[in-house]
Amino acid sequence: MRDHTADPATDAFVAHRNLLFTVAYEILGSAADAEDVLQETWLRWAEVDLEQVRDQRAYLVRVTSRRALDRLRTLRRRKETYVGPWLPEPLLTSPDVAENVELAESLSMAVMLVLETLSPTERAVFVLREVFDVDYDEIAEAVGKTPATVRQIAHRSRKHVDARRPRQVVSPRQAKAAIASFQHAVETGDLQGVLDVLAPDVVLISDGGGVRSAALRPVIGLTKVVRLLLAALGDKEGTLTGEATTVNGDPALLLRVDGEIDSIMAIRLDDGLVTDIYFVRNPAKLTHIAADTPLDLN
Repeated sequence: MRDHTADPATDAFVAHRNLLFTVAYEILGSAADAEDVLQETWLRWAEVDLEQVRDQRAYLVRVTSRRALDRLRTLRRRKETYVGPWLPEPLLTSPDVAENVELAESLSMAVMLVLETLSPTERAVFVLREVFDVDYDEIAEAVGKTPATVRQIAHRSRKHVDARRPRQVVSPRQAKAAIASFQHAVETGDLQGVLDVLAPDVVLISDGGGVRSAALRPVIGLTKVVRLLLAALGDKEGTLTGEATTVNGDPALLLRVDGEIDSIMAIRLDDGLVTDIYFVRNPAKLTHIAADTPLDLN
């Protein structure tokens, strides 16, 4: 990439990069693929005559959305042969993301999984309209539909997501206490503290991608979840440690074995109890975490 200190095209791209990455990530659920989309967007942007671009932000969002939508269709075919449950690639987020309520909710593991139930076009329209408030004409250009059709898709996808999205209000104190219980259990092997914060009907989804051991379907119920956690945390060779962090706006524990990243465990709480655990073990989904700093969108 050229020296952005003397290049208006690069200046503009860098100024909007966090926004473009987040648009691509929300459409794709993959940080690695979102980075590839940004590279493709940059290559297209570098060839553009800036004097012909009326709104640089809108143009970049439109190109990014098109590229992400094309890639999403390919990813859908890939997911059909995925081994076990598929979880979004975890994304480190700064605590400030929580101040943008709509964005924080849309990034959460729970809502990202709801977005997986939409068609590629529905997902792109929902993300652009509901999360980033892009106008219908711009969305229409990005997805290759008429504005009237986009309005219908937006209405349909909004109803679909609203009917399935979990509602939660979690205090920082509750989140900190729950993660501290998991951290203590990881480092001592004592699960009593975890038992105290798990809901009776807790659900654990583990994603090993066929590479690491993981349950091939969601595990439901306190007894079964605890049994799986004991097995997962007990099969490590080396010193297992946990580090409290935030992924996708959710409280999470970054697990390391002898200092090397092993997995990510994100949780969702309702009324102070953990109702959902998202356990990402697939190494391919952890490479971005290893090299990343928390995404700050302010």
